[in-house]
Amino acid sequence: MELSSARHAFITGGAGGIGLGIADALAGYGISVTVADIDQDSLDSVVAARPPEFRGVALDVRDRTAWAAAKKHAEEAFGPVDILVNNAGIGFNGRDVVDMDPETFDLIVAIDLTGVFNGVSAFGADMRARGGGHIVNTASVMGLTAGAPGRGAYSAAKSAVIALSEALRAEMAPHGVGVSVLCPGLVKSNLDANTTRLGGQVEDVPHIKGAGNVGMEPATAGEHVVRGISRNLPYIITHPHYLDHVERRMDAIRDGMSAEPILP
Repeated sequence: MELSSARHAFITGGAGGIGLGIADALAGYGISVTVADIDQDSLDSVVAARPPEFRGVALDVRDRTAWAAAKKHAEEAFGPVDILVNNAGIGFNGRDVVDMDPETFDLIVAIDLTGVFNGVSAFGADMRARGGGHIVNTASVMGLTAGAPGRGAYSAAKSAVIALSEALRAEMAPHGVGVSVLCPGLVKSNLDANTTRLGGQVEDVPHIKGAGNVGMEPATAGEHVVRGISRNLPYIITHPHYLDHVERRMDAIRDGMSAEPILP
């Protein structure tokens, strides 16, 4: 979409990491931003350090009643939402699928997948009715490559976000609404803190524990997203070196499709 036509962006997981990087990048284009996050202290800190075009709203993306209240709060301040970024998420705990507590699996799916659907449900129909806007859903490169041990539930949820976004893009395109799925690699964030705060575990995962100190700068990831929105890209990829992993997966799929059928 033309960024000059956007007036208001709503971003979940917006008080840190990728979400805040996106928020700052969009604000740089003169867009008012509502950052939604479950961490009230971080929200207060972010909003206090930014101009009045930033507002914060506490939101647990699993809570559909809270979504309705957050939408009302945001639109009373800045008007209809033109850009929706469903970015809130938690990480994985490095356990094999067969060893994972069912409660942990349910938690990852509830936040990383159902939370995305809840955002689309809250704002998508209004965008369609207005005939414009853009939705970004945050998945992961692990949703494109999958197969890594200890990441089964996380990869499953992120793969589902990709599939949901692909279907949503096809549905919304005739109505002038763009949809992109963001598939980042490692970005500096507070993912470990959010995961443990919500009942997940990260102590067995060196790739996630301490992620606030390693990876791409959130501001850089935010600029990737802004460019993706402006070009209406179906996939926004921040770490293209994962292409080799994706190609290996596609080679395996091609092998499966070209294999001779087993005759009875």
